Amino acid sequence: MHKSQFNPLYNNELYNLAKFVVEENFNHHNADSNEDLRNEITAVYKEEASLNDSKIFFSKDFSNSITGSIRVVRWNKKDILPIEKLFSIHPYQVIENQNIDIWHIGRFAVKKDRSGFKTFKALMTSAINEVCKNENSVALAECDAKLLKTLILLGIECTTLSDSIEYLGSETIPVLISYAGLKSFLDKNKNLLHEGLTTVQKGAILKKTA
Repeated sequence: MHKSQFNPLYNNELYNLAKFVVEENFNHHNADSNEDLRNEITAVYKEEASLNDSKIFFSKDFSNSITGSIRVVRWNKKDILPIEKLFSIHPYQVIENQNIDIWHIGRFAVKKDRSGFKTFKALMTSAINEVCKNENSVALAECDAKLLKTLILLGIECTTLSDSIEYLGSETIPVLISYAGLKSFLDKNKNLLHEGLTTVQKGAILKKTA
């Protein structure tokens, strides 16, 4: 584990990420078990803490409350990604070229009835920008069924990797997204990279600027 994972400030932001993602998923899908919430928050937090060198993007309101989140991590070929834990899919089962950069995009959530579609696209653009810095890249993700439909409508081509499962209160589907599919979306929305998002990486919390 990277030593930065023990940074109290970083761990606090990881917990904030887990709490926000789980609560928003349960809110969106009308789940109401407090016990499930606590267990899921702990599980998501531990899973995120086990990943090395992840980068998190938050949108926040004027009171510094989180209104949206997304996390991206470049796979180091050692960490167990969520797609393997949830679906028993090892990256090299679906990606033959072992020289390609494999990224995982996850923990995407936008506050219900509060943040608009612009926040949705700004978060997505920031994560995709990380992946597209090297054209020899692909991304793996687990998408809520509704989110997957939205991504396809936005022109992000996704390859479904297996049947769906129930996760965090919704139907969740594992997907593979090519560089070309990501770059097309990025090129259309590059202006959103100038939207102010809080970026968390390796214990540092920085404000994105234009």
